[in-house]
Amino acid sequence: MAERSFVEEVRKLRLGEGEVFHGEGILAVTKALLESGVAYVSGYQGAPISHLMDVLADAQDILAEHGIHFEHSASEATAAATLAASVNYPLRGACTFKSTVGTNVASDALANLASGGVTGGALIIVGEDYGEGSSIMQERSHAFAMKSQIWLLDPRPNLPSIVKAVKDGFELSEASHTPVMLQLRIRACHVHGQFVTSANQRPAFTLREAMEQPRRDTSRIVLPPASFLHEKEKIQQRWPAAVRFIQERGLNEFFDAAPGGFDDVGIVVQGGHYNTLLRVLERVGLADVFGRSRVPLYVMNVTYPLVDDEVLRFCRGKRAVLMVEEGQPNYLEQNVAAILRAGGCDAVLHGKDVLPVAGEYTAAEVLGGVRAFLERHGRLPPQALAAPHSGPIELPAGATVHARPPGFCTGCPERPIFTAMKLVERELGEHHVSADIGCHLFSILPPFNLGNTTMGYGLGTAGAAALNVPASKRAISVMGDGGFWHNGLTSGIANAVFNRSDNLTVVVDNSYTSATGGQDILSSKAVNPTRSTGHAIESAVRGVGVQWVRTVTHTYDLAQMKAALKEALTTRERGPKVIVAQSECMLNRQRREKPLQRQRAAAGERVVRERFGVDPDTCTGDHSCIRLSGCPSLTVKPNPDPLRTDPVAAVVDSCVGCGLCGEVSHAAVLCPSFYKARIVSNPTRGDRWREALRGRVIGWLQRRAAARRARYAF
Repeated sequence: MAERSFVEEVRKLRLGEGEVFHGEGILAVTKALLESGVAYVSGYQGAPISHLMDVLADAQDILAEHGIHFEHSASEATAAATLAASVNYPLRGACTFKSTVGTNVASDALANLASGGVTGGALIIVGEDYGEGSSIMQERSHAFAMKSQIWLLDPRPNLPSIVKAVKDGFELSEASHTPVMLQLRIRACHVHGQFVTSANQRPAFTLREAMEQPRRDTSRIVLPPASFLHEKEKIQQRWPAAVRFIQERGLNEFFDAAPGGFDDVGIVVQGGHYNTLLRVLERVGLADVFGRSRVPLYVMNVTYPLVDDEVLRFCRGKRAVLMVEEGQPNYLEQNVAAILRAGGCDAVLHGKDVLPVAGEYTAAEVLGGVRAFLERHGRLPPQALAAPHSGPIELPAGATVHARPPGFCTGCPERPIFTAMKLVERELGEHHVSADIGCHLFSILPPFNLGNTTMGYGLGTAGAAALNVPASKRAISVMGDGGFWHNGLTSGIANAVFNRSDNLTVVVDNSYTSATGGQDILSSKAVNPTRSTGHAIESAVRGVGVQWVRTVTHTYDLAQMKAALKEALTTRERGPKVIVAQSECMLNRQRREKPLQRQRAAAGERVVRERFGVDPDTCTGDHSCIRLSGCPSLTVKPNPDPLRTDPVAAVVDSCVGCGLCGEVSHAAVLCPSFYKARIVSNPTRGDRWREALRGRVIGWLQRRAAARRARYAF
């Protein structure tokens, strides 16, 4: 297994009543689930909640002790559909996935769940991957909450608030018979802190009881005429019940102005941005390091639904109010504006007019907006007025860092796949390449520059469906093994069979869902004690009707990889073609092997590592090894020959000995400059004898060559 181990951290989940938990936000969420009496948890990994899935996988014994069922779902849709167990039974259930891509996948299940409503508490924990560090399209979960009328929690990013939000989420769900979404941004997931723990709870009603005493309520099933009545129930019953619960339990927070402050202006902020706002107010002299603000604050820990009475209570008597809402569209600002106008409140509302319309609200961006708001209404302290306004830092031209596109890890087995594509492209011309989500998406960037579109996880083959027409070339689709099992087998491969596609799909099988942290999947070769692995992708592909299938078991064999691609693109056989390109993810392999190698070396055992190098005297300076590989361990250095100006290739210490650079060079220009070296730790007597013999033979040959050159010297 390559999944990150949380065995040490998991021990904290056993803390009892009144003890103090110290740790990370995502682990605190797991503890809160245990304290809430959850009966089952499901999910699909993805930043920033991958660790939640890994923690749950390592906590199987604790979950079993409390009668909690944990399931690693095949997709986000599967995870969301699992919450169906809470529809008819008083079972508390939770699911988790990355948003918004995961919420997109789960949208159908979430819509049906929200339509019929729930009996037990249903909590959807979404990792909000928004901002400059995101790996996905920039969208917000808020739209899904409004679309399906799922209540949305956005707690302040500290451990007590996050833990409270988990518990409040279950109770809010039960009080309003509506699923609740808990939004956690990257910083909230990884914030460190402490909170006082409660005892872990067994579910009051168990899954076994549900199975042995089945219940059904047709009014909860999305089927006419009940489906028509669900909307009325949402508006007339569930929404008012949610608002009452939010008010009575004080889920949103009011912070009055500290002594010396003022009450004629105020700031409304999403809970997740509370820390950033407090830091900004401290910078302008309107808050202290303990969080006491001289500006009144209304913190929306529940961002949907809004509570009209609370908004009006906060805004009445104020000249102006600032709405700090990250992202676009400005759902909250529009909602607050409507509440103020309908309630007859004449406070001036500011938001996107002083803050950025779109993009991540970093401290610098919020500082500029808050300064502009306070300055406009005469509430900026004199010392802040004298300070220079924040803005982009101007760097001298010489200090500008050149763009460096992201790429594959050193020794990545996916690199030779796209190297082979480039070499085949030289012979057969360019092909349309439908890319997919995963590490292999790096192929669209230099040095490969392959990939025309990407439509979503596991949708590589589906993205080329329209190109299933007679032509002189075949379209190439790419998908990873994670995307294949997620939905690619049905939406891509089976769909291609059904529609008699003649295109090619390359399934990158590196044994893990590497892009999300190296979790095991159906085709993983590792023996997983809690899940079934070892199911071949080729068998699944043939099972849905693909006849032309080739499995390349060692992608580093460039000749074999190139031959398979060329055959698939030129064969006269009709129908969908699939190449399963297998080699273990190098990053996960190194994570597994390096600690073992260090242990063996420390114990005095013989350990051999392979590295590649370049003979600078032989290197021609062609650099095909770099242009057709892009490996981070390859670089250039000055040519030692004073008569040649081209820099020569060089291999740095990060090399893992995959051998692709040498393969590429031989495929490109028959370059003889690469050599393989074996580094031996704790060498045996035989190793030392062979090394001494090599040294004597090589030394004799070098002296002989030097003498020969001396005879012909002038």
